[in-house]
Amino acid sequence: MSEADILSARDVPLGGPRSMTVRRTLPQRARTLIGAWCFVDHYGPDDVAETGGMDVAPHPHTGLQTVSWLFSGEIEHRDSLGSHALVRPGELNLMTGGHGISHTEVSTPRTTVLHGVQLWVALPDEHRHAARDFQHHAPAPVHLDGARARVFLGTLAGETSPVRTFTPLLGAELVLDPRATVTLSVDAAFEHGLLVDQGRVRMAGTLLDQAELGYLDTGRTTLTLTNETDTEARVILLGGTPFEEEIVMWWNFIGRSHEDIVEARQAWEAASDRFGEVEGYPGARLPAPALPNATIAPRKNPART
Repeated sequence: MSEADILSARDVPLGGPRSMTVRRTLPQRARTLIGAWCFVDHYGPDDVAETGGMDVAPHPHTGLQTVSWLFSGEIEHRDSLGSHALVRPGELNLMTGGHGISHTEVSTPRTTVLHGVQLWVALPDEHRHAARDFQHHAPAPVHLDGARARVFLGTLAGETSPVRTFTPLLGAELVLDPRATVTLSVDAAFEHGLLVDQGRVRMAGTLLDQAELGYLDTGRTTLTLTNETDTEARVILLGGTPFEEEIVMWWNFIGRSHEDIVEARQAWEAASDRFGEVEGYPGARLPAPALPNATIAPRKNPART
């Protein structure tokens, strides 16, 4: 089988006036989605005393689920469903913003180093107006020969997450022992992505450096990972069945047309009930940016061969 495609990261400021810089590997021109995963941001380790940490004011979402996963630090989450929760290392927070939700993300005073990933999942058309929802799950570590895993979505290494999704998905953190090789059984119907957080890891014969995202198409029943360093390597493994629908992504919205985005933006700017209100944040909402002077084009993956 072919080796993995390598998707390199670009630096993006995130969060408005008090923005922090993240490394974004998805979406990009070469690939819009891996399964229903449509957005991969990777940040830190950031010294909060220098960077100021995370402070993202109330902002909206439509047509997606947000997946928050930390390696270090702590983030306070509030949303218009009334959820008030902490994001901690090794614990999943998943928020569904189908028809509309708003939320805030603020690193806590206890946080000295902030380090993690922020991921989005596109909702299929039949569920893209789903009701607001929030789920929390702290997966137990699964010990493998040469690695340990925490499975936060889907099934891997005999462990299944109870968290509900709208399409078949896989999400897991793996920590590989120094110089270890691990072979995992995976679903042949899934395509997979591997984000390297620390170390250098070989996936299916392709060497991935820190912050790179490797992509593999469907058709594999096993996935072999090798840590090429003398220290532990840490990766995020993502997977899912190919998402064949076209989507329109702009700012914090996912729709199916330019008009969907215009309607969502107008609703947010008008403080519509569509997004509700976030209580407990000491500041103003993020205003929506201006729309481009062109029709926002739908995106999909390259044609499958």
